[in-house]
Amino acid sequence: MLVGEIMFIDDLLKERKMSKYRLAKLTDIPYSTINDICNHHASINKCNVLTVYKIANALNVTIEDLLEPKRIPFESFKSNVCHEVKRLSDIPFINKTIEDNKILHYLKLRWYPEALYLLAMIDYLSRINKIPLNNDYDSLRKLSLTSPHYPISALVADMVNKNNLEKQRVKKEAIPEFKRFNIMESEIRNVY
Repeated sequence: MLVGEIMFIDDLLKERKMSKYRLAKLTDIPYSTINDICNHHASINKCNVLTVYKIANALNVTIEDLLEPKRIPFESFKSNVCHEVKRLSDIPFINKTIEDNKILHYLKLRWYPEALYLLAMIDYLSRINKIPLNNDYDSLRKLSLTSPHYPISALVADMVNKNNLEKQRVKKEAIPEFKRFNIMESEIRNVY
């Protein structure tokens, strides 16, 4: 799991190679309750404290990890995603992101920049690898952030130089799949 990624119980179960049934047995919580939480039909935030404690204990995380999704700064999120692309390579990254349903997880939290950044990344990597776009996200492709998101480096450069030249350059060089969502991203490969 990436730093700052959402800790949904179903993600933690996958990571630990544990079934919902096994979690139910370990915690003495009815399987139907575990299943409802994992399928987002019930909110862990509305469970009693003993239930949350048992699940956290069985998954070896804190109660806070289960109750409060940890949101990191968007620049750090973007960096983490680029590192994940580099680590996995393009096609495995696309497959893992879709398989893990990460875009929809971020949408459910209303973390729109993160959701749209991942979708832009998938679309960009699909284009350069000549893979057809995943049609499951067609409705999301009509969305856009209300204001442009520029890299922090462009904002700082323009503040220091007291002009908008760096933002203009970044906007001109932005990758089309990112620009569509009002995210000015021009480089995803040059990460260390």
